Amino acid sequence: MNEELNSVRAVRVGRSRVLDYVALTKPELTLLSVVTALGGAYLAGGHSLSLPTLMHTFFGTLLVGGGAGSLNQYIERDLDAQMRRTEHRPLPAGRIHQRNALLLGLCLSVTGVLELAVFTHLLAAFLALVTLTSYLFIYTPLKRVTPFATVVGGIPGAIPPLIGWAAVSGELSMGAWSLFFILFFWQMPHFLSLGWMYRKDYARANYKLLTVLDPTGEASSRQILIYCIALVPAVFMPTLVGVLGAIYFVGAFVLTLGFLWLAIQLFRERTNPNARRLFFASLIYLSVLVGLMILDRVA
Repeated sequence: MNEELNSVRAVRVGRSRVLDYVALTKPELTLLSVVTALGGAYLAGGHSLSLPTLMHTFFGTLLVGGGAGSLNQYIERDLDAQMRRTEHRPLPAGRIHQRNALLLGLCLSVTGVLELAVFTHLLAAFLALVTLTSYLFIYTPLKRVTPFATVVGGIPGAIPPLIGWAAVSGELSMGAWSLFFILFFWQMPHFLSLGWMYRKDYARANYKLLTVLDPTGEASSRQILIYCIALVPAVFMPTLVGVLGAIYFVGAFVLTLGFLWLAIQLFRERTNPNARRLFFASLIYLSVLVGLMILDRVA
């Protein structure tokens, strides 16, 4: 009986350890990068897209994204310990040694860049490297210096579609840049609404985010509204440059108007429920938008 109990405990501990290492890679953000990279690859290649290229794009982006998440948590481990939202992450909670996190992040990042360089295109690997370095060495330290860091962070966050596009075509056309602008303008209301919800937490770690320096939320909600307005013409770009057609155009127009309406609601009434509603709507918005792109290409 004791042996069976010990065996069960060992399995549970092993499973928990695996989940901790998965959490270290920031799976939500990594999944977002992978999905948008695959979207860029699909739009660049269309029906002629080869499965091996798609798979190498998937694995390369997955590895780089996971590596970036691990290295980011390694760099910010002491800051994460100061925030309720992140104090239970594997590093501040002491469930994973910081050396292991560093090694995991480096191995994943290097392997991901090499995967893209060897099996897709050097331009895709270069863009992945730019994403990785700008996220870790520009955006991450800037968060404690200036609220402009959110805008800077929007650049590496919007590059994954370019990685997918370059992996397939070896170039960056206007179609690729149209995806970049959509993702860039989408990120601002997404992250600012999250920042408003957890502004007290970010203040504890001395982050200089706009939502921390703007106690009334007036400037933050105004910025959210401005970026949502900028998103309207941005979502039309794929159709205007000939990448997508009428199905996407009409669906994206209706979808973006709904997203804009939620931003207006937050601008009028700056409350946590409105910020939370906008944040979760941003997740649905991007998912449906990608679905519209696929539907337009298939139809």
